[in-house]
Amino acid sequence: MSETYHFVIETALRASAARVWDHASSMAGVNRELWPLVQMTYPPTMKRLTPETVPLRRRAFRSWLLLFGLLPIEYDDLTLIELEPGRGFLEVSRLFSMREWRHRRTVLPTAEGCILRDEVDCTPRWPWSGPFLVPLFRFVFALRHRALRRLFSRPCSGPWRAGP
Repeated sequence: MSETYHFVIETALRASAARVWDHASSMAGVNRELWPLVQMTYPPTMKRLTPETVPLRRRAFRSWLLLFGLLPIEYDDLTLIELEPGRGFLEVSRLFSMREWRHRRTVLPTAEGCILRDEVDCTPRWPWSGPFLVPLFRFVFALRHRALRRLFSRPCSGPWRAGP
């Protein structure tokens, strides 16, 4: 049985929660965060994560993760359990490498802009792969938050923290 891993990364941004949510709820925005390392494929009808376009509690689509936008290295059977426009979502999916992938993204308004928080719990398919894959996923999320800071300006205080 594989161990479940957990990490949290959050970033204070100097942009309105509405503006950040507009970015975070679009597949183009996700790909902008991931570029140049990885790109996610998606059907043309799923350009934006909205209650009208994404069915809840069942697989919406299979997204291929393309290394440098070219080489398929992973897939994500994207399944949203919760979607609160303007606030966040909970994705509970299967990846090729993960038996279960739980990703909660939340946008919290603040007086100076907002905080974007990603919380991930993942259970690798193969117990031996966790110590390699989880640091890799943490690194990818750190790059995503670096891209967010570039897009929405740098905050005054610490830009991110990794949780336990």
